[in-house]
Amino acid sequence: MSSRVTLADVARRAGVSRTAASFVLSGRTDMRIASATRERVLAAADELGYRPNLTARGLRTNVTGTIGLISDTIATTPYAGEVIKGAADTAFKHDRLIFVAETSGDPNVERDLLQEMLDRQVDAFLYAAMFTQSRQPPELLRGYPVVLLNCVAESFDAPTVLPDETEAGATAARALLDAGHIERIHVIGGRHDTTETPGGVVAGRERMAGINAALAKVGTAPASVTECVWHAPKYGYRAVSELLGHARPSALICFNDRLAFGAYQALHDHGLRVPDDVSVVSFDDSDLASWLRPALSSVALPHYELGTTAVTLLVENRREPGQVRVPMPLRARASIGPPATT
Repeated sequence: MSSRVTLADVARRAGVSRTAASFVLSGRTDMRIASATRERVLAAADELGYRPNLTARGLRTNVTGTIGLISDTIATTPYAGEVIKGAADTAFKHDRLIFVAETSGDPNVERDLLQEMLDRQVDAFLYAAMFTQSRQPPELLRGYPVVLLNCVAESFDAPTVLPDETEAGATAARALLDAGHIERIHVIGGRHDTTETPGGVVAGRERMAGINAALAKVGTAPASVTECVWHAPKYGYRAVSELLGHARPSALICFNDRLAFGAYQALHDHGLRVPDDVSVVSFDDSDLASWLRPALSSVALPHYELGTTAVTLLVENRREPGQVRVPMPLRARASIGPPATT
């Protein structure tokens, strides 16, 4: 294994002092160094493959170029993993490195991991959640650059990056309105208020508000709202089966793709086709949406963009409190059609 190329090696190759090489390679412009000397130093560094010792630089400057991402279960959740990719890609573009720590929601683990990051002089933090929810960041984070990602905290002043769930609800409703559905639009999932609900009360409440607002603009409203937990297709199947016992929907708005999968099965069991008899639109745009047949129209959770936006705020040193809402685009597929004629 070859030894690491040092600043002294670069200085010797360029024929300059170590101090002069340091000024050139650190980008300092407050010292009068001839352009020819600067070029020799840069050429020597390139020839030798020199990379700065960031640990040593961090000890001198108290700036390590690192960002800590502390989350509950993002790293092990397939749908939300793009948050980390977006954060890491953006950090890399700005010469930053992401440290990821997952706590599984355990406050003791969270405290210990955060202290480990602080001991390693991590510069700034993303405090993140797998789905939008109320959280209370640890007191250890106060005084550091922090961006809250996919969570809200009433007593912690920091920028907050969230998906625009209210507009997402309106987007789903407008997709049905544009296809000609005005009446008999039924909502499956609703704003469920229990902690069992993936997406939680925040996403449920905001999506429902967007749906109601969009429908109200054309003088209509949901024909019914069936509240249920969201984490398995069986709940969508059960809710739609019960609905079909007394009503014939023109369209369904399901609060995530798992509920929509159950809705598809219930409609099929009742001899109804998507979208010929009933149109369906959903939220999240998980892999499930594109694999269903017909493919499911779904309003996408912008996981990658959430990560990129949060890191950008840290890099720009944005410290003022306030919410930054990231758009949720509709992935239009084959599950929405005109209302059935019968």
